[in-house]
Amino acid sequence: MVTGDEVRQFAATLPRAYEAFVRDRIKFRVGRIVFLSLSPDETMMGFGYPREEREALVAGEPEKFLMPIPSDMRYQWVRCWLSAIDHDEMKELVVDSWRMCVPKKVWTEYLETHPM
Repeated sequence: MVTGDEVRQFAATLPRAYEAFVRDRIKFRVGRIVFLSLSPDETMMGFGYPREEREALVAGEPEKFLMPIPSDMRYQWVRCWLSAIDHDEMKELVVDSWRMCVPKKVWTEYLETHPM
C-alpha cells in the first residue's frame, strides 16, 4: 500500500515539479500544468494519462483505476486507489504523468540517472 506522503516525497524529486495546494487538494505541477493530484483524504491519486488509452486501463483493472470525474473528462487524466498500487507502480505512474509535461531532454536525462 502506498501513502500520500510517499507519493509527495517521490514527486518532489522530479525536475521542474513543485507542490501546490488548490481547493484543499495537493497537486504537483510543472509550470502551470498539473500532472498529479491527491484527494483531500489522500486515498486516491489522479494523474496524467493519455486520453485515448484510459478506458482500456480502467476496464483492465477496475478495482485499481477509475475514470476522471465528469468535469475532468476533457483532460488527459485518470485516477487510482493508493491502497491498490505498490511503490513501483506508483513511481511508474507518477513518472509517466510527469513525462507528459516536461521537455524530452529533461525526462531523458532523469531516466538516464534514475532507471526505473
